[in-house]
Amino acid sequence: MHFDKLVLFTHDDGRARWREEQVPLAEGTPAARLSALLPSGGLQLRMSPVGFRSDFHCTTTPQWVFILGGCMEIGLQDGSSRLFLPGQHFFSADTLPAGAVFDAAVHGHWSRQVGSEPLVTAFVRA
Repeated sequence: MHFDKLVLFTHDDGRARWREEQVPLAEGTPAARLSALLPSGGLQLRMSPVGFRSDFHCTTTPQWVFILGGCMEIGLQDGSSRLFLPGQHFFSADTLPAGAVFDAAVHGHWSRQVGSEPLVTAFVRA
């Protein structure tokens, strides 16, 4: 049994991409399967108003992003985007490559609030 982990990461070419990983659920009981304890560096909550949209940016510290309310869209340099609804999540790890200078035409992703409800998110730093 496993937990599906959707990861936003920086590919070797410096561009953000998505990949899927599996976190084994090898602990706990048959009725409540658990992963191994994962490290965390703190929890931060955010509320983004209707109309919020960021510019292209990189994640400064890898972190889990949990959508608590509203709808979040993440867009990549290749023009693709994904929507995330309450209860959904992803692991944001698209950091700036070592030694690189940020270039908004190459690096990172943008995010925005979608719909008529504010976007409420929880960030758990890895």
